[in-house]
Amino acid sequence: MGRVNAPLPAGDGPADPLASFAALRTPEGAALLDGLRDHDPARELATATRLRRDHAPDLVSAALGQARLRQRAVAKFGAEDAYRMYFTPNGVEQATRTSVATYRAGRFAALGGVRRVADLCCGIGGDAIALARAGIAVLAVDRDPLTAEVARANAEALGLSGLIEVRCADVTDIDTSPYDAVFVDPARRGGRGRIFDPEAYSPPLSWATAAALKAPRAALKIAPGIPHEAIGPEAEAEWISDGGDVKEAVLWYGEGFEAGSYRATLLPSGATLATRSPLPAPPVGPVGRYLYEPDGAVIRASLVADIVARCDGRLIDETIAYVTSDRPYASPYTSAYEITDRLPFNMKRLKALLREREVGVLTVKKRGSAVEPEEVRRRMKLAGPNSATVLLTRVAGAPTMLIGRPFRPAG
Repeated sequence: MGRVNAPLPAGDGPADPLASFAALRTPEGAALLDGLRDHDPARELATATRLRRDHAPDLVSAALGQARLRQRAVAKFGAEDAYRMYFTPNGVEQATRTSVATYRAGRFAALGGVRRVADLCCGIGGDAIALARAGIAVLAVDRDPLTAEVARANAEALGLSGLIEVRCADVTDIDTSPYDAVFVDPARRGGRGRIFDPEAYSPPLSWATAAALKAPRAALKIAPGIPHEAIGPEAEAEWISDGGDVKEAVLWYGEGFEAGSYRATLLPSGATLATRSPLPAPPVGPVGRYLYEPDGAVIRASLVADIVARCDGRLIDETIAYVTSDRPYASPYTSAYEITDRLPFNMKRLKALLREREVGVLTVKKRGSAVEPEEVRRRMKLAGPNSATVLLTRVAGAPTMLIGRPFRPAG
């Protein structure tokens, strides 16, 4: 995403972020960055003092700032790429995780006939890199000069310059007609933090949707919490989680996508669950022997009713996405628990039960409860060789504690 200026932290360095970044790409700057790969941020002052004996203070400040960003980026890009790439603070924060970008690029590549993609609001180039690695030529566009320069440097650093053309321009001025597909990643953060109104995105969702509908195929990256009523009937809406955490939602348009459908996709497995017609509201009933917690992508995609139907189950509360059943059910889309106790919410009673069962390791989960798991663990004062899971929730509207253990159904 590249709609917001994102200067590198320059400390007492120069006011011009482009000059600061250019200095990092000189042989001296590159060598300095290589030497900072494993530096300890807690010792940054001592490191800066040492390096300034041999290097200009401006360059040292820029290098230390970039080294911090690279360390943060490892979680998204992996060490091999992160320590070769360049970043801005917003770029690290807003870039797509490599696993998700690779999955999305794979969907484009699998369609056949997608040879050129216009990546609008490309940010530091994370999505362009994934598309290029899938064999797709990319026009990567961002209106911020520094962000565009960083994207260009990343394409060069990863040996992808032949497939990625970076252009510094306003995306609304780009003619996308020569391209087989369009990808738009509007900025969803502003000066006051996260933006929740899709029309306050930059560019607005309405503009991005119009651009998508003009293209043979398109994908729009949006916030996972987008209201379903903001999604037009022309889109296939997909929510993607990685390692159990919902990372993004994507609206797909054009040939090869199922307009009007909702989809939940789980990485790294690639398991995907989809429906065109929403199921009726699921039944609500008493807690059974088993409790199933749907993945967040399933919940966001309004596919909990599908899970209820598959396990012959019911909800424990009409407002809570916990599914219960009297039979074991194996699914990649849920975490399963075998329930041993159902208690009204009472911390003293919970503490006594855990002490009686010699529970020393407690996992606390919550859904529909204002109590924080950390507070529960602190108050329990656990000791013993056994483990347990407590789920703080509501059952038929009443605050409830469900106690059990993780369960792996066969299948």
